Amino acid sequence: MRNTAKITAAVLAAGAFTVGLTACGSGKSSSASADYSGPLVVAASPAPHAEILDFVKQNLAKKAGLDLEVKEFTDYVTPNTATEDGSVGANYFQNQPYLDDFNKKNGTHIVPVVTVHLEPLGLYSHKVKSTDALKSGATVAIPNDTVNEARALKLLATNGLIELKSGVGTEATPQDITKNPKNLKFKELEAAQTPRSLDDVDAAVINGNYALSSGLKPAKDALVLESAKNNPYGNFLAVKKGNEKDPRVKKLAALLTSPEVKKFIEDKYAGSVLPSF
Repeated sequence: MRNTAKITAAVLAAGAFTVGLTACGSGKSSSASADYSGPLVVAASPAPHAEILDFVKQNLAKKAGLDLEVKEFTDYVTPNTATEDGSVGANYFQNQPYLDDFNKKNGTHIVPVVTVHLEPLGLYSHKVKSTDALKSGATVAIPNDTVNEARALKLLATNGLIELKSGVGTEATPQDITKNPKNLKFKELEAAQTPRSLDDVDAAVINGNYALSSGLKPAKDALVLESAKNNPYGNFLAVKKGNEKDPRVKKLAALLTSPEVKKFIEDKYAGSVLPSF
């Protein structure tokens, strides 16, 4: 059994968000008064992030002299606000475009430390076996946050289901669709809800961690899957600016990019999660 504390967004999100944004007002680094004693507490999505951290905790951390504690969060907001306000020392769940957007909108000061893996975004369906089988007027669920919505639309465009306005980048919305030959309709949902929508829509674009958590196997079950080549969405260990020099963080960064972790990712996820180092 994994020795993790499971924290739900409903319990922590409001408090962490309020405290986090108040604390970040000055924009100052936290390194001057930082306390690097005790365990390093890392906020993580349950799969694959917490699973990878648990492997490190159980197999590598003790030898490296690292006391590691893993807290699981099921949303994409609380890990950053908890890192900002110091409730946790680091987080591991996000990619650079998402972090850039989050810091800009919330005034937070989270920075990446080391990129560990990529979870290819995929299109899934309980009703059809291929994109060709999607009927005219089919409903497709997509994440509703800025970065993942654009990422989902780009996946559909790459696979010929839609065309997007040239140069729209990481802020694309359904309004930026220039061609929609199947007249697809889009249902915008919180990313965590997309797997649960599969019985109610014709298809859904689902983030890799939520696909894994819901029992899907991206490399096998996705109708189409993101390519890893030149993909900017690698997931990384992150901290509040100023804490990059925390010796505990440095130890964890080295362990997360070790040959042992690379082999664990390749063996456990069989192409559904890809090492990025």
